Amino acid sequence: MHGDADLAEPARLMGEPARAAMLVALLDGRSLPASELAGIAGVSASTASTHLAQLLAGGLVSDRRLGRHRYFTLAGADVANAVEALQLIAPRRAVSSYAQSASAERLALARSCYDHFAGRLALDLADALVREGAIAPLVAGEPGRVLDPGAPLAERLGLAEGVGVAGSSRRPALRGCLDWTERRPHLAGRLGAHVLRRLIDDGWVGRRPGDRSLRVTDEGEREFAALARG
Repeated sequence: MHGDADLAEPARLMGEPARAAMLVALLDGRSLPASELAGIAGVSASTASTHLAQLLAGGLVSDRRLGRHRYFTLAGADVANAVEALQLIAPRRAVSSYAQSASAERLALARSCYDHFAGRLALDLADALVREGAIAPLVAGEPGRVLDPGAPLAERLGLAEGVGVAGSSRRPALRGCLDWTERRPHLAGRLGAHVLRRLIDDGWVGRRPGDRSLRVTDEGEREFAALARG
């Protein structure tokens, strides 16, 4: 038998600025070496190793060794959800340069949130799926419902295929994840991950090196503009 959750422990781990920066950097589901995480957090290699050891011990990250290097990633979707939820209540940093402004705009438009699609375009996509009756309206933090995987956009995104894959895991097939920039839920869960892979495979969006914002292709701009028009 266990008592109440010890909220103070993950809060302590996330509350140190360098560790918080590392967790946000890993929020797109990438695996990064300790050296790159040290640079992102602005700390020395030895200090980064100490922070990563604490995150490992606390169950917030996992690691694997490739050759001489250790790569770190978030320990799972629950950790990503917790980091994203904290971003909803965290104060916004002041934007003091064009580069920061451009980065903020890219993140607000389209980004990966762990392994699924987030940002304004993700909300347009979710709205279009609701309009055509493919899914029920999403509620943040709640399991979603697939109503008609054969609807036109749902079929184009392979939701029927995703539903089949989704049955093999304990993770919710579909979940509403509250978007920290738009304050409305986007698609998450296993189907959310499936949709992001499909968007990348079909050439609507592409990943950016060292950045969790997503590059929208010319084809993607046309497709998302059509979705927004309804």
